[in-house]
Formats: sequence, structure tokens, C-alpha cells
Amino acid sequence: MKNAVQRLGKFLSAMVMPNIGAFIAWGFITALFIAAGWLPNERLSAMVSPMLSYILPVLIAYQGGKLMGGDRGGVMGAIAVIGVICGAPDYPMLMGAMVIGPFAGWVIKKFDNFMADKMPAGFEMLINNFSVGILGMLIAILGNYLIAPFMAGVLTALTAGVDVLVNAKMLPLSAIFIEPAKVLFLNNAINHGIFTPIGTLQVETAGKSIMYMLETNPGPGLGVLAAYWAFSKDKVTKDSAPGAIIIHLFGGIHEIYFPYILMNPVVIIAPIVGNICAITFFTITKAGLVGPPAPGSIIAMLAMSPKGAGTVITIAGVAIAAVVSFLIAAPIVKMSGNKSLEAAQAAKDAMKAEAKGMAAPVAGANVATKDIKKIIFACDAGMGSSAMGATKFRKRIQDLGLGITVTNTSVDTVPADANVVVCQGILADRARKSAPQARIVTLANFLADPNLDAFYEELKAVANGSAPVEPAAQAAAPAKKSGKAELVEAGVKVGLAPVGKFEAIKAAGELMVSLGYVDPAYVPAMEQREKIASVYMGMGVAIPHGTSEAKGTVKKSGIVVMQYPEGVDFGDEKAQLVIGIAGVGDEHLDILANISEAIEDEDLLEELKTTSDVQKILKTFC
Repeated sequence: MKNAVQRLGKFLSAMVMPNIGAFIAWGFITALFIAAGWLPNERLSAMVSPMLSYILPVLIAYQGGKLMGGDRGGVMGAIAVIGVICGAPDYPMLMGAMVIGPFAGWVIKKFDNFMADKMPAGFEMLINNFSVGILGMLIAILGNYLIAPFMAGVLTALTAGVDVLVNAKMLPLSAIFIEPAKVLFLNNAINHGIFTPIGTLQVETAGKSIMYMLETNPGPGLGVLAAYWAFSKDKVTKDSAPGAIIIHLFGGIHEIYFPYILMNPVVIIAPIVGNICAITFFTITKAGLVGPPAPGSIIAMLAMSPKGAGTVITIAGVAIAAVVSFLIAAPIVKMSGNKSLEAAQAAKDAMKAEAKGMAAPVAGANVATKDIKKIIFACDAGMGSSAMGATKFRKRIQDLGLGITVTNTSVDTVPADANVVVCQGILADRARKSAPQARIVTLANFLADPNLDAFYEELKAVANGSAPVEPAAQAAAPAKKSGKAELVEAGVKVGLAPVGKFEAIKAAGELMVSLGYVDPAYVPAMEQREKIASVYMGMGVAIPHGTSEAKGTVKKSGIVVMQYPEGVDFGDEKAQLVIGIAGVGDEHLDILANISEAIEDEDLLEELKTTSDVQKILKTFC
């Protein structure tokens, strides 16, 4: 259900986002030249209505038709939307364009598929041109009589609903739904599918709309990031927050703060309350913007603020949201302990995804590092965090001289020649469906992430002529067992009494020492690794191992399994299986893949947490 809504939101944004420049132009013309604008000009203000009534709907319908049926679908959408526009001349038919454009593209696509093997030779151009003209005309008529009145009714009902909420002073409560939806990457569905069309209608009648300010306000996220910057006990998270603040506030890429909430979900209370306060302030001051701020940065919001006190009100609303969000998030972050952005999100999400079967083998997913020619950074809409991530990584690998193309796109439209897709863990399943041929690298933070760092090291190894044949991390498919890791009966301990996490890590390390896998110096390195980033992977499994600096203390690759049926506390989670690992060179990464493959069966995993049968564990992991 969540993925279906995400795809709907992505499709809606895919129709709107390429045309945001037109919305901005319309917003500037409105802000500058209408009678209440900064530079009133009757002649130039005459452009406002045609752009709203015709240009914007036609552009959206063309894009929607093109997404469904290519260039011919785009032309069909542009033809068909005129019927909708003329069928409801009193309403800006942005929502109507979002419906009839894709429908028209779908119709011509079906027609082309039907005619693919039936086209008479020499009649191709005649049939192609007449089919678009005739079908476009018919759908335009359909739109005029059916879709236009229906969409006008929908828009009227939605607008009336908003008016009721405003009059009842309940509009601020919309933040209860908006903020969680944003974190689940549903912001495009609510923003471009609902708020922008309603806001556009309100601008036509009132000159501004508060709807443009509900989802795009950067204040709530700013408060969360500031709280992590001030009070996070994890160094990586703390150090990444300032850069995230700049990108979020001035770049308008809200996705940058989503992982900070996902790592500690109770923090979501902060942006909810912050946005409630901001919307309340905007409602009291009768605030509004003249156009959609895209992206949702402070710069874009100020640019779309109306003349006079509008700019001051906008800044105040953003500040209110930020301060309230910070005051609520700060104690939560401060009391949350040493939670790691990477460990709590990337590692945990990756493990859960694999354990739930989302990492099933797919054709071509085992891409050797030396064969990588194109890397795609993907996010929901393909225009926010992915663009920033691609820019940073492109610069990072520039000096390696590998000739690799690094670009960005929507997670649902990854090109077929992509070798690697880099995306947030929450989008990994969509990435695999979009690019079954590619290796998936999941991460929590585009600014600093251990998975991305590990991937960079692989590419660096290729540049230095010492790359492994296989990728270091098989995020897209379970790896085959390498047979290099040793697990013996003496390395499995079951029915252990619960202890502290560092005691459990130490016990696993000392067992590996006794079995001859590592030197004693490896044990404190395992404890240090937990301090840097938690080794708890999720699903009741922790996999302690040493830091990269301790590789020299590994004698041979091996694993030990420590079972604690009552669980060992790792922060807010309990680990029933503490699996110590040590690998020669990069072999420990293969061992991780073996473990993931072995425990992807949830029923089996639950059995392993409590069984007293040592042979069962040996058979599972060997």
C-alpha cells in the first residue's frame, strides 16, 4: 500500500516537477505585476490568467501523456486537456490535466501496441497522424462533458473542505498527517496532487494561498537537524548535521532530514508540533504565497511571498516551526543515547529488507566492481537528495580516473544501462523493481554513510589495480557461501544468561581468540567498533566485529554464535543472537552475506534464537 501511494506521488510529481519553472514564472508575474504586486502593471498582469488557465494545464497534461505514451502521448495529452479546460472555464484545471493527460497517453499507447503488426506498408505516417488527431479529439470531447465537470466538483469540494478547516481553526492539525507522510516519501503525493491545485485556485481569487506553505516549510526539519547538531552523542551524526542544515534550509531538499527521524521515530513529534504552531501563525496572520515554492527552501518561500509584510510573516513562520521543533527534539535526542545514523537506519533497514525477502536474487545484480560504468543516485522524485548525492560522489571519484558516469534519477525510472543504484534503504525494493540488472547500495545519509564509503573504497581499489572480483557488499542479492569462514561446534554457545552488550561482545571476541581466529588485540577493537556505530543489525541479531584498523590481528576467517534467549540490550533493541565475525582481508563482508542468506527465513531465525540444538545452528550457518 505504501509503495503504491509512493508511486502515485512520484507520478504526480513527475508531471509537475519538470514544469516547475513555468509555475515559478507565473508566480513571479503574479507577485510583481498584479494590482497588489510589487510593480503593478496592468498590461503585464494580463499574462497571469492565460498562463494559469492554459499554459500550466497544457504543460502538465503533455508531460503526463508523454510519461504514458512517449512523444505521441504528450501530443494526445495536450489536445485532450483543452476539452477539460473549456468544460470548466471558471477553474484552473491542474487536477483535470493530471487525470486526462496520462489517460490520453495510455490510449495512444494501447492503440500503437494494437497496430504494431497490423500497419500496412506505406501508410505508417497517415495512420500515425490521423490516430493522434482523431483519438485526441474524442478524448477532448470526453473531457469536456465528463472529466471537466467531475474535476470541478472535486476541486470545489476540496476547497470547501479547506475553508471549513480554516474557519474552524483546524487547518493546523493537517501537520499530524503531513509530517509523517513526508518522512515516508509521500510528500509529492500530498503536495503536487492536492495542495498545489487548491493553492492555485485560491491564488486566482485571493492573490495568495496558505496551501503552498503547509508542506514546504523548512522550519520543522530545521529544528530536528539543529537538535542533532547540538545534542547527538554519535559523532558521525553530529558532524553531518550542519551540512544537512544548509542543504535543507537553502537547497530545499527535505529528504536530507528524514533519516534523522527514522533512526529515532519518536522525534517525529517535534516537526509535527512545530508545523502545527507555524500553520496556526500563518492562519492568524492570513499568510499565503503567490506561487508554489519549489523546492521548499527559505529562498523559494521568500521569492513567492507577497508584497509588504508577507516576507516578514514567512520568515517568522519558518522561525516558529524551527524553534518549537528544536525545543521538542532536543531532550529526545539528548536522552536517546549513542544512536548512530548509519547503524540505526542503513544497516538495520538493509538487514530487515534482506530478512523479509526483498533481497531475492535478481538477474545481473552481482555486478563486479571492475565492470561498473554507470552509477545512478535515486530518490523518490529524482530531483532532490539524489541530485545532491550524485554531485558529491561524482566529485569524490573524479580523481580515480575510472571514466564512470554518475547521475541521478527517480527510483522508478532508473535507466537500463545502470550498473549500480544508490538510494535510501526505504526505497530499495522500488529500486530493485526498476533496475533488476543493477547492484543496489543502500544508505541512510547522502552526506556521510558507511555503505557509500565502502563502495568508494571498492572503486578506489579498482583504480589502484587491486580490486576484488566481486563487490564488497551484496545488497541486491544474497551471496553464495565462500567456504572460507570457519564455524565449529566449539564456536556455538546456546542458552546463555543475559549480560551487557559490551560483555557479550567481549565474550564473542574471547571465544574467537581461543579458537585461533584472532589475536587478543582484536577484542578491544570489537568493543571500539560498537562505540563508533552499533553492530545491532535488527531482527534480534547483532554482529560484532573489529574495526578496519584491526584487520592485521585476524589470523583466519571464522565466526562464533552466542545465543542469549532472553536477549542482550543494544539500546532500545534486544539481540538474541550475537554473531562474532573475523575475516582475512575483506572476507568478513562475504561472511555477513552468508549470515544474511541463512537467516532470511523469519521462522528459522526465531527458532535459532531459542534452540538448544547446536547442530541446528551449525547446519544453518555452514
